[in-house]
Amino acid sequence: MNVRRSAAALAASAVLCVGAAPTALAAPSPSPAPVLPSGLYGKNDPTYDGVWRQSFALLAQHTVGLRPAKEAVAWLVGQQCAEGGFAAFRPDATAACDPKTMLDTNATAAAVQALKALGGQDAAVKKGVDWLKSVQNEDGGWAYAPGTPSDASSTSVVISALAVAGEKPADVKSKAGKSAYEGLLAFQLGCSAEPAADRGAFGYQPADGKLPANADATAAAALAALGKGAVVSAPSADTPAAALACPAGSADPAAAAQGAAGYLAEALKKDGHLTALTPGADQPTPDTGNTADAVIALAAAGHKQSAASALEWLKANSAAWSKDNPAALASLVLTAHATGTDPKAFGGTDLVAALNATGPAPQATGGTAQDEKKDKKKDEKDGASGDGKVWWIVGAGAAAGVGIGIMLSGRRKKNQL
Repeated sequence: MNVRRSAAALAASAVLCVGAAPTALAAPSPSPAPVLPSGLYGKNDPTYDGVWRQSFALLAQHTVGLRPAKEAVAWLVGQQCAEGGFAAFRPDATAACDPKTMLDTNATAAAVQALKALGGQDAAVKKGVDWLKSVQNEDGGWAYAPGTPSDASSTSVVISALAVAGEKPADVKSKAGKSAYEGLLAFQLGCSAEPAADRGAFGYQPADGKLPANADATAAAALAALGKGAVVSAPSADTPAAALACPAGSADPAAAAQGAAGYLAEALKKDGHLTALTPGADQPTPDTGNTADAVIALAAAGHKQSAASALEWLKANSAAWSKDNPAALASLVLTAHATGTDPKAFGGTDLVAALNATGPAPQATGGTAQDEKKDKKKDEKDGASGDGKVWWIVGAGAAAGVGIGIMLSGRRKKNQL
């Protein structure tokens, strides 16, 4: 699961200006930087990634056994629009969503995963799932913004959310009868792809009649094809990842996932990490976020040893990338979980403490089961109110608005702008 994906709204806003997406054409203006709510994780401008980073911060805390702060959960629930979708960030959750609100499949999918994991938010989860189903494209896939062409990354993150919520992706079909998996597998490069090293990879979207391999899309697709979300347990068995089995053309998502894993394993062999060409750079540079995604995908596919060198590279090189960045820290916590690594001693960093420091402290442990049951019932009742209430307290000071550069990688920079 690519934890930088929701920052793609920055690039999506440029793309959508020329499209016809009924409820998603009015992308949010990046200025001025909004005042940060006290329940939100991270201090940088949340305009393009508020819901995404909040969802993964809460999901990572839950994964390591913490109970996220009530105000943090309430802020996330309060971001949901009445119809079930989420925008990347709504600075005023007291105002009802309208046709100008840019609803976002990626933010919605992330929120669905987090709220499902936390429990007590069944109504919000169901509304989110129903909305995601309602914006499925005829080809079976999903776009970042409803009404625009499907892409592999958005299709993947939505499938993962649906699977986590208890849906069967093979049974989620468009009005044209195409299943979610049919939409996803259409993006995989088969046995006729050149160069041969790209076989098994997934492309983000066709460009000029070609479908370039995209590591970000491939990692997300591997998870989705396996029916898994962002939280992956360390595999009990471990086998080497293998190249895509030929002949291709199989409609088996599990086989597609193994082909994707084979591509990722080979891509990691050269340097022990993935690379990407960032805007303004002359040469590819290490892509820390996509490397973390690849490690999680390989673990999910049962190939932890194929990701061992990349895991060690992350331990040695991720500190600067993740500093004060809740989405990045959450990604590393989930990477540690997927590989059986201690997140409190990850290359000398206590990822859990660093994540907790970016927002409200988790609830104290030690409450009774009865107390927890009452809290969940209250949260469920509160969450059913849609966008009619506000559950966060506005904090003082404006956000610095400097975090998008770290978050914006992989997916949207591959979207031919």
